[in-house]
Amino acid sequence: MSGTLAIIGGTGLTELPGLTISVAHDIQTPFGAPSAPVLEGELNGLRVLFIARHGHPHKIPPHLVNYRANLWALQKLYATDVIAVNAVGGISKNMKPSTLVSPAQIIDYSFGRETTIFDGEFAPLSNIDFSFPYTEALRVQLLKSAATVQEKVINGGVYGVTQGPRLETAAEIFRMERDGCDIAGMTGMPEACLARELKLNFASLALVVNAAAGKGAAAITLKQIDDNLATGMQRVRLILSQLVQDYYLN
Repeated sequence: MSGTLAIIGGTGLTELPGLTISVAHDIQTPFGAPSAPVLEGELNGLRVLFIARHGHPHKIPPHLVNYRANLWALQKLYATDVIAVNAVGGISKNMKPSTLVSPAQIIDYSFGRETTIFDGEFAPLSNIDFSFPYTEALRVQLLKSAATVQEKVINGGVYGVTQGPRLETAAEIFRMERDGCDIAGMTGMPEACLARELKLNFASLALVVNAAAGKGAAAITLKQIDDNLATGMQRVRLILSQLVQDYYLN
């Protein structure tokens, strides 16, 4: 692929180990400040942009992330392709804790967020085709890179985006399951639609950190989530490192 690759780090990935930082871009955007400076550097000698979605240290709740500023800043620095890392809960039987998945579809249950750059002020009202919210070629590349390092990533699935920061009720999860959702998370939107508006290729690498409410044998604990984040993000970093090489060199 040709272009510039950017990575949005989520919960458990507030920095990218191995990234040799050349400059931290403290960008002001038409939408205000991004969550954190955009780090420009090299991973395995190859140029990468990185931004921590929740800030560094991790402090911004999902419903208050300035998604518009984050995506606009990446585009301003000439990003063309964006991988978003998401921590999610598992709904479907195959979405057990520690599972990695690259979803193919989204159902958005969030509310009250700034979801568009076509707001009549920054840009005139316009519509995008959002039938398929993720860029298939980038998803395929992500899956191939994961296979190269012998990491299994489930291909496809529906990401149900909830408001947060609280976790969902069991009834909400059962409703989402009836709707067809496989995973539940809080940050998948409006990132994906903003990327489409800004003409950025976009894909998600999601880590299941807990069984969603009502889907596990016991109550959800922060320790369980933190333990799965610690081990799972090591695997995510391995995949991202390979993806950077494949993106630029293959």
